[in-house]
Amino acid sequence: MRDFLRSVSAEKAVPNPPRRVWRDWALVSVALVASVLEGIFRPDLPWRWPSIVIGLVLIPTLLWRRTHPLATVIVAFVAVVVLDVGRLIAGVDQPAGLNSSSVLIILPYALTRWGSGRHVLIAMPFILTPAVMSAVFEYTGIGDAVAGFAILFTTLAIGVAVRFRTGSRAREVEQIKLLEREHLARELHDTVAHHVSAMTIRAQAGLAASATRPEAATEALQVIEAEASRALAEMRTMVRMLRRDDPAERAPTPEITDLTHLAHLPAPGPPVELTIIGDIAGVPSAVSATIYRVAQEAITNARRHARQ
Repeated sequence: MRDFLRSVSAEKAVPNPPRRVWRDWALVSVALVASVLEGIFRPDLPWRWPSIVIGLVLIPTLLWRRTHPLATVIVAFVAVVVLDVGRLIAGVDQPAGLNSSSVLIILPYALTRWGSGRHVLIAMPFILTPAVMSAVFEYTGIGDAVAGFAILFTTLAIGVAVRFRTGSRAREVEQIKLLEREHLARELHDTVAHHVSAMTIRAQAGLAASATRPEAATEALQVIEAEASRALAEMRTMVRMLRRDDPAERAPTPEITDLTHLAHLPAPGPPVELTIIGDIAGVPSAVSATIYRVAQEAITNARRHARQ
């Protein structure tokens, strides 16, 4: 039990919970209108004015249920206890409170959905006290008592389930992002290595030919400058995609069907003719992307090194 409580207490609150949205205002508005109408037209409402006042005060706490779940739960359930104690002192036999105030059952859900484990442990006595008082002082049978506790704990459990389901989905998305970043990092390495190798080979060729053909050094420098510019541009694109905070240039992964566009790109060097034989509709996307990369590399090397 001690280990369980320690693990629950170590659970952190959900970071950056969403603030109030239009649905919250709509919910509170409807609940307030329903409370006023119930307070006016319900003939059997016990301890009418305290019940109306408590209901109208507590319903707006729903607006802060995500950002301050512990505080809203404590305020709401302490108010319920005060209402019950006051009703008992006043000698009112029937349970006080508005039926429309049952919307406050959302507060325990918000506590387990957004709050920390420590907040849940602190709030549990406040949540259970009015339930126990209701079962003791308003006992109507074991079935009603069990149903009341079942509704309360089901609400708490739903909050926990939604919390961990959302967290699991977020972790899956993060894992996919990490795999994609790893793929981009490998592509960055291959791109830079390719261009650096081409510059090295061209520099060696220029040095070897410079003894008999002085202009070869100038040609080698021009090729090296072009390769460096391409490498820098591609590296900047990859780095933008790898960074989390910078907007990336998003485009679908190229496939075999994009080879036609690749063959007709304007570039120096000999012309490129493309012929595709067979049905390519059933080729897996991963294989299709690999074929495109191989063809792209081959065309780039041919245009760079082939003589017309």
